[in-house]
Formats: sequence, structure tokens, C-alpha cells
Amino acid sequence: MARAWRGRRAVITVHGFSPSGNCHKVKLLLEQLGRPYRWVETDSSRGETRTPGFLAINPNGRVPVIELDDGRRMAESNAILCWLAEGTPYFAGDAWQRAQALSWMFFEQYSHEPYIAVARFIRGWTPTDSPRRAAELPRCLERGHQALAVMEQHLAAHPWFSGDGYGIADIALFAYTDVAGDGGFDLTPYPAIGGWLARVRATPGFLPIPPPTPDVAALLATH
Repeated sequence: MARAWRGRRAVITVHGFSPSGNCHKVKLLLEQLGRPYRWVETDSSRGETRTPGFLAINPNGRVPVIELDDGRRMAESNAILCWLAEGTPYFAGDAWQRAQALSWMFFEQYSHEPYIAVARFIRGWTPTDSPRRAAELPRCLERGHQALAVMEQHLAAHPWFSGDGYGIADIALFAYTDVAGDGGFDLTPYPAIGGWLARVRATPGFLPIPPPTPDVAALLATH
């Protein structure tokens, strides 16, 4: 499905943090579209999204953010995916099919990411004696498994979340599911999810999330 980007389009500037699943969604779609972009690494774990310079770009202090050559900016990863994928096979179908894809993208942001991504952050980017580990991690694991069970049920009968083919709903859900193990989630009980992850990894132009830095990897290894 990957294709070279046609037409004269300026390079998109992306402010993102490479280990972030939300940021990786945007990078993965850009790679699979073959659309040129400039990546500005912005380490949110070190406060780089809270500087006056970055807050002038996104007052909400979050990545990813894209900037166009005419000065327009857009935040929120799934909104960026929709804009980038407009008119491409990654966001295809009639109004009903596209709304179904959007429903999974809302699910990702409300029922999936707040638990699976947060569990990964707690285990990888907070000290081992952080109160968050005891206070928040058990609930993240419980609710994250609930989200995975919903996905497993869907994938037992459907190969994709975006309709008949791979698309932006799959990209949205793939990012943090693929690294769910970093948050302490065992995906072995979810064979349909495992098959889907393999299908996504086999798509043309696929790009994995980079491995964690040594300091993060050391924390992830601590149970």
C-alpha cells in the first residue's frame, strides 16, 4: 500500500519524541505514504515540551505537532493521521466505514492509550520507588487488559480495525499495543492480537518504534 508522494508539497516539520507511540503513529504513516518530512526530536521526558519556545508552537505542551510551510500547525496524533490519510487508501470507504475507523481511534485514546501507554511510562520513565508504581500501575494493568480483550474479540472475526484493509485505525492502535510488554502486559493470551501485530509489521514501509535507551531499558527490566 505504500506509495511515493506525488505532487509538489513542502516538507512537513514534525515535532515528536521518538519513543512515544503517539508520535510514532505520525512517523509511520508518513513513511508508508512516502511523504517527505523533517523530524525535530523533542524529549518530553526532559521537559522539552514545556519550554517557552515549544509552548509557542503548542500551548498544550504535548507532542506530536506538525507545522506546514504556510505557518499552520496541528496537534493531536489521531487528528494528524486523519489529515495525512485523506484521499488515500489508509482512510478509505464510505461515510459509515470511515466512521467505524474513527470509532476505533476514539477507543484508542479513551480506553487503550490512557492505560497501556501510561503503564509503559510508569515502568520506563519513573524511578523504581515512585509512588505512581503502587498507586496507578495496578489499575492501568486492569483497564489495559480490558481494552486488549475488546480488541481480541474484534480481531477474532476481522483482520483489521480500518475496514477491509490496513489503515489509520490500525496505525493508531498498533503503536502502543506493539510495546505493551514494556508496560507489563503479557500478550500471549491474545492470539488474534498477535496475528494482527504481525500483519501490521509486514505492511510496506513499516517502521518500528526505536528500542529504549539504556536507562529506560534498565527500568523496564525492573518488576
